[in-house]
Amino acid sequence: MSRQNPLLSSFEYAPFSKIDPTDFQPAIVQSIEDAKAEIAAITDNEQAPTFANTIEALEYAGMQLDRITSIFFNLNSAETNEQIQALAQEISPILTDFSNDIVLNQKLFKRIEEVYNQKDQLQLNKEQHMLLTQQYKRFTRNGANLSEEKKSQLRNIDKRLASLSLKFGENVLAETNNYQLHLTREEDLKGLPEGVRAAAASLARSKGKDGWIFNLHFPSYLPFMKYAQNRELRRELALANGRKGFQGNQHDNQEIVLEIVKLRHQRAQLLGYASYAHFVLEERMAQSPESVQEFLNDLLAKAKPAAEAEFTELENFAKSLDGIDRLEIWDGAYYSEKLKQQKFALDDELLKPYFELGRVLTGAFEVANRLYGLEFTEVHDIDTYHPEVKTYRVTEQNGKEIALFYADFHPREGKRGGAWMTVYKPQYRKDGKEQRPHISIVCNFTRATEDHPSLLTFNEVTTLFHEFGHALHGMLAQTTYPSLSGTNVYWDFVELPSQVMENWCYEKEALELFARHYQSGELIPMDLVERIKESANFHEGMATVRQLSFGMLDMSWHFTDPAAINDVKAHEEAAFAPTRLYPPVKENCMSTAFSHIFQGGYAAGYYSYKWAEVLDADTFEYFKENGIFDSETAAKFRENILSKGGTEHPLELYKRFRGQEPDPDALMRRAGLIKQTD
Repeated sequence: MSRQNPLLSSFEYAPFSKIDPTDFQPAIVQSIEDAKAEIAAITDNEQAPTFANTIEALEYAGMQLDRITSIFFNLNSAETNEQIQALAQEISPILTDFSNDIVLNQKLFKRIEEVYNQKDQLQLNKEQHMLLTQQYKRFTRNGANLSEEKKSQLRNIDKRLASLSLKFGENVLAETNNYQLHLTREEDLKGLPEGVRAAAASLARSKGKDGWIFNLHFPSYLPFMKYAQNRELRRELALANGRKGFQGNQHDNQEIVLEIVKLRHQRAQLLGYASYAHFVLEERMAQSPESVQEFLNDLLAKAKPAAEAEFTELENFAKSLDGIDRLEIWDGAYYSEKLKQQKFALDDELLKPYFELGRVLTGAFEVANRLYGLEFTEVHDIDTYHPEVKTYRVTEQNGKEIALFYADFHPREGKRGGAWMTVYKPQYRKDGKEQRPHISIVCNFTRATEDHPSLLTFNEVTTLFHEFGHALHGMLAQTTYPSLSGTNVYWDFVELPSQVMENWCYEKEALELFARHYQSGELIPMDLVERIKESANFHEGMATVRQLSFGMLDMSWHFTDPAAINDVKAHEEAAFAPTRLYPPVKENCMSTAFSHIFQGGYAAGYYSYKWAEVLDADTFEYFKENGIFDSETAAKFRENILSKGGTEHPLELYKRFRGQEPDPDALMRRAGLIKQTD
């Protein structure tokens, strides 16, 4: 009896333990055929095109395919291996072809266009109107009006881009995994806290080695750069981190970067846009590259004087402390931490005992409970892709199920770096039946050791709250159509729910819910809370300029014709010039590991972190006016922002929540870069 492919069976929850990697390709091929049949039923319909028989029918076509591909690509990010990576290279062009088959299907487009041309007479509600508009744009922005020759060019570009993006990510992961700093002399550990040493010793033992191993995963890399006294070893680790994809080896990404930006530009021009940034930003709050440039330059003008003053202070501090004549990039975290300790008597090692991972997660749940009435119950009967993944049922206080929540917190060789939220099943309504979402957050936090549980740095605490904010956006979705649900919003709006959640980490009223010593249970001392708040703006000028530099680098790749660019490093140095504080490092290149824009979805959109910070600062000012757990403010945020997804233009949603347009100076006030006004 032949085995049935679990991905082609009906399933409510992703059947991870039943899946063999070889199941994915046949399941995807079969689901594509099923989706093609659904689309053929639309195009062959002899009745006149209507919103229901064309727009809604297309929205719900291929949903099984969407679920299978979400499982596959989430595994490729969180628990990959060579077999899955090889499959990704085979599957990606198949999916790109199918996507292009849809958007270049002239019969289908003609039906959509006919409905679109009647939109003012159809009496659609706001969500229906948005779905119609987005579907029409999906076709016109992907070549529906091109000649057959240009459609063929577009297909080839899209297939090549999909393959290049995957390869870029594989190279970054390989470079991350291929490096380790193996230390055998205790004197090389000077300055490192005991917990960091223990984690490095544990890592060495897991590799069958004596001594201590540090690598390029953040929970290992960042503490070393922050605390290690040995400047030469800090330099070695910083250079290793900065040359990912820039070593002239089989994992080099330089040619991939150049090919990606040139293909993106060609694609935009085929579609009638001046640049890839013009194409992308047409569907963003910012609307144009010029407005993004103006936004970034305005912030830079306000932040750079503070950044330069902070840098000078840091240089003088390093010189007075250790006689350092020239502050290098591998010195920044180390001397910043020393200066921070001197100014605020505060460091991560002092804070970490109060931030045990399980308790912080429970704290995030409690914040969500106080704001939105949600309850989280851990369950053990849901299949997961790794034993470390925890699952929770999320309910309203009346017991109504809201979502299923997965949490995956620690680095592994098969997991890419960073932190992200993702979806295994979207929220939507169909045929009168409500479908609730399955949401996941994936992070790379410090592991437990033999001596103590996983204790988080304060930065990891804010990262957890950030990703949990994205998760709430997905969980609390209340829309009809899956493509408009949850985080399916303009890219420069998607970071608002995540970034605003970070604010609760600085508030006494919230910290009291979860910041307790992992051994004694003692509540975090209030003087530490005050010092956390006081230190919140420490080196905020430098941090702002650093973030702006990434946005400017992104725009430099996508706002101009890249045809003449043949040297990735030289181009990057020119882009970084206006924001440069530290001396450049010839061995390092950021672009070759800039996964946000070359593997993720942030191309021509990295500015959106700062854009959303303006929204989040303005939002939290509103919360603070009324109380950070004020139920009325929280209800307005849930109703107008979290539940609505992409059903309306985000500025309209924001104004409905806030009662006004966002105040651009709210961010500068919070950062201490301009004075508060009475």
